[in-house]
Amino acid sequence: MLSAELSKVIDATVDEARPALAKLSHDIHANPELRFEEHKAAAWIAELLRSRGFDVELGVAGMPTALRSKKGTAGGARVAILGEYDALPEIGHACGHNLIATSAVGAFLAASAVVDRTGGEVVFLGTPAEEGGGGKIRMIERGVFDGLDAAMMFHPFDRDMLAHAALASTWLTMKFTGAPAHAAAAPHDGKSALQACMDTFRLIDGQRVRFRDGVRVHGYVTNGGQAVNIIPELASCEFSVRARDTKELARVRAIVERCAQASALASEVSVEIVAREGYRDMRNNMTMARAFGAHLGSLGRPARETDERVGAGSTDMGDVSHVVPSIHPYLAIVGENEALCHQHAFAEAAASERGIVTALEAAKALARTAVELLVDEPLRASVKAEWSAQA
Repeated sequence: MLSAELSKVIDATVDEARPALAKLSHDIHANPELRFEEHKAAAWIAELLRSRGFDVELGVAGMPTALRSKKGTAGGARVAILGEYDALPEIGHACGHNLIATSAVGAFLAASAVVDRTGGEVVFLGTPAEEGGGGKIRMIERGVFDGLDAAMMFHPFDRDMLAHAALASTWLTMKFTGAPAHAAAAPHDGKSALQACMDTFRLIDGQRVRFRDGVRVHGYVTNGGQAVNIIPELASCEFSVRARDTKELARVRAIVERCAQASALASEVSVEIVAREGYRDMRNNMTMARAFGAHLGSLGRPARETDERVGAGSTDMGDVSHVVPSIHPYLAIVGENEALCHQHAFAEAAASERGIVTALEAAKALARTAVELLVDEPLRASVKAEWSAQA
């Protein structure tokens, strides 16, 4: 349990910082930057933290837009609060990462306000390129998460949930190479790369009866030919393959690759398949999630544990959850079923007053949870035991 005195200081710190946090959120929202290009957002976060006396390390893990700040005493318990701030092409902050950054900065400020009393260390990690770039994976590979007892963040959504699945994922690019011919005068002399490309989609659709619940396979044609009167010599497509765990992901990926190979064989063309590894599934630590939920409830915002009616996406926070106990709760910034991530209406909500209120409530609950983990050794032990059992 966390004392009322520490909770009061945490909440007051977030409330005091509200103007600066709201400005940060609005500035990031109004200046959307794509993965690995979040220079303004990273600079604004660093500026805010430095203005409040924190040292900030930019360029973490070799990424110019990754940052880290710490407060407390090394050698004890260590908890990280993660922020995201990259946007999507064309529709900007339709995933609400401006609010994720705001909540993480606010939570770090609030936890830092009491860490000298509790002992241990709280760490802010600014993590670039969640939208397909896997910034957290690079940070894992460079040892940024080594020695942490827990990691946490929140994500905007259309309902409040303490935990939800995130799918393991990979991307497959397929390049088909055939032979050109005059499409009217001598179509029989050609070998259509486009035909093989389109047949790949049809074969994959036919295999969906073999997919387990939670599997998602979707793609698009990136090169559909060169001219209408030429049998296409080149064609290409890209597929995203997702599943609830890495074992099922490997099975479905093999099916998709066989579909491409079979289509190429049928049209007498060649196919080159290149995989870009995606994200791992999310291991939600329910011990920690319920602690977060208790704090959220005490702030007047009770949340359900999960909601099986909701579909799942993918996040590199899943990769983090495989190396350190983690939570990734969702909190509503719109009404249920009103809008979802990656939609224009959700981008508008990410700039709303409701969005700011939610980010600040998330900041308080995250900070309280982080501090409780620092002071409560039995809680940390329970968190670690659950995580170890999932491995």
